[in-house]
Amino acid sequence: MKHITIPTDSFLDGRRFPATTLRLALIYAAAELLISSPIWLTIGDNPLKPFLGKLVLEAVFVVLAILFAHLLSRMRRQRYATQIFVCLLLSMVSSLGMSLLDYYLYTLIMSPVVVPFKIMDYGYAVCYRMSIFFGWSFLFVALLNHMEVRDRDLKLIASREEALAAQMRALQYQINPHFLFNTLNSITGLVEEGVSQRAERMIMSLSGFLRSTLQLDPMRELRLADEMALQKEYLDIEKERFSDRMVVSIDIPPELEGAMVPSLILQPLVENAVKHGVGRSIGEVEIQIRAARVGGALNLSVENDVATSASGKAGEGLGIGLANVAHRVRAHFPEGASLTAGHVGPTRYRVSLHMPLRFAQADA
Repeated sequence: MKHITIPTDSFLDGRRFPATTLRLALIYAAAELLISSPIWLTIGDNPLKPFLGKLVLEAVFVVLAILFAHLLSRMRRQRYATQIFVCLLLSMVSSLGMSLLDYYLYTLIMSPVVVPFKIMDYGYAVCYRMSIFFGWSFLFVALLNHMEVRDRDLKLIASREEALAAQMRALQYQINPHFLFNTLNSITGLVEEGVSQRAERMIMSLSGFLRSTLQLDPMRELRLADEMALQKEYLDIEKERFSDRMVVSIDIPPELEGAMVPSLILQPLVENAVKHGVGRSIGEVEIQIRAARVGGALNLSVENDVATSASGKAGEGLGIGLANVAHRVRAHFPEGASLTAGHVGPTRYRVSLHMPLRFAQADA
């Protein structure tokens, strides 16, 4: 599962706001300069001649655009109609001033030729610049709303991820004591049988296994090969007790070893097979762990023999371990995951996990 890092400050209140506004204003001014230059050619003017004056006008525009942005950001809680009215008012006032500045700069550039003031030309300049300012204002209002929605969505995603992490940690904390209780029972059984050397080996194996597993983040994903390595360690512990009648078969295709799965997702399934299969039988019990690709999904299954007398009990509910696994995969893969459990024969029980198939970036 990907973790989403949320900035500590909002875009509208943090340091990113002035820098982004300045960049956007410069891009907007540059675009206006490039678009308007060919217009000067069409009216018979040389665009290089008044270029310095244009640069001055664009610099003034950038300053005014930043002031617009600052004012509009303070009005972002107002109604859209109010914001649009303010955009129109600011655009009109700024256009009147900018058009006068444009006229005086042009007369300065054309000096000593006298350029008469024509109200029609001035009116055209006002309308032109008003459209430029209003376009900027409207663009910035849209940007403000987009950033507000984006910040709100990111915060919502972060809160959901925190809640999900808390839920999954709670589920794993329920699983760990369950596993420890079963394993300690196995060690106790070895001690009672008087096989202290095997009990000591089992304690050392348990110590190493707990060191590897209890530090795992329940939100973290592991490669299927790494998950299976942990399960092999656990099965090695149980083999110390049931070595004479527990047979383990693992079928993981090489192409699926890099598939990503939630950490320790197979642990309760394997425990369930040992407890209800080997623990309740007097004969040899086979435990099969398989992985298969089904379209774009990964299917994991743990199948085991069950005694005829225990076959009815094995199908009664999922129990805390399997129920927690079902909750974990559904929370971890909201796009679709499931757990099914039940008999596939008179003395055969299978638990299957169905989840989206995805690989680590290095393996993809």
